[in-house]
Amino acid sequence: MKTLTVFTPTYNRAYCLGRVYESLKKQTSQDFIWLIIDDGSTDHTAELVSRWKEEDRVLIHYHYQENQGMHGAHNTAYRLMKTELNVCIDSDDEMADHAVEKIIAFWRKHGNEKVSGLIGLDAFRNGEIVGTKMPESLKESTLFDLYEQYKVKGDKKLVYRTELTKRFPYPVFKGERYVGLAYKYYCLDRDYKMLLMNEVLCVVEYMPDGSSANMLHQYLSNPQGFAFYRKELMKLPFASPVFKYRQAIHYVSSSMISRNKQFLRETPKKCMTLAALPFGIGLSIYIRRKTLSTG
Repeated sequence: MKTLTVFTPTYNRAYCLGRVYESLKKQTSQDFIWLIIDDGSTDHTAELVSRWKEEDRVLIHYHYQENQGMHGAHNTAYRLMKTELNVCIDSDDEMADHAVEKIIAFWRKHGNEKVSGLIGLDAFRNGEIVGTKMPESLKESTLFDLYEQYKVKGDKKLVYRTELTKRFPYPVFKGERYVGLAYKYYCLDRDYKMLLMNEVLCVVEYMPDGSSANMLHQYLSNPQGFAFYRKELMKLPFASPVFKYRQAIHYVSSSMISRNKQFLRETPKKCMTLAALPFGIGLSIYIRRKTLSTG
């Protein structure tokens, strides 16, 4: 059994998926499985992967499903994987040189059942770190505290214990394709910290058709998923009142967009949600107008 699953959700990304493949072929350790979740692609992704499997340079598991969105692809990946650890490398990114070897060596030395995994760095193609590094003196932290308490910025690469990531599956709402992935991570933060590894594990490039580039359209198209995510964040026991109030504003906004008349009954923080009403309504109006103006 391999130690690590590198999983890649993909949807019509045949034109760039080869970057992931080339980076995995170069890994100094092959102690991993590449799990590709094809989330309903209509391009030549299947043919491309079939050709790579014939080359037999990387152990590839390929799974096709009807389109469910990123969180639905993650649900499937976690259900299928059996390795001790897992990490997501998006279809437009690359695994950094020696990353698999570094992850496994670090985990063998420091890993234990008291932590949920480890956090590494993302970098751009020019070598610049995405956001900021993590404090060198800090050895463990929850993902939430890393951003909220220690003010670390930018995307980071998360490597989790697979048995834990099978918990807290993302809900799938009919007709929608988005739920914030951090829902699962913050749920795990309730019981576990993560080890910090100030090493670059992933080389990223934010593509024009990526989910982060289309967030306002995502917001408008997936209001139930966004409302669920914000409602769950309001429940976090370790979050500050200011953080929860921000979530309440977004919860109101998403509820307005989805026309959910029961949102006040369903909120975990009724008084806070009432106080967020003016800003939430205003945000929903802004999102509608901004999305219409950008097509």
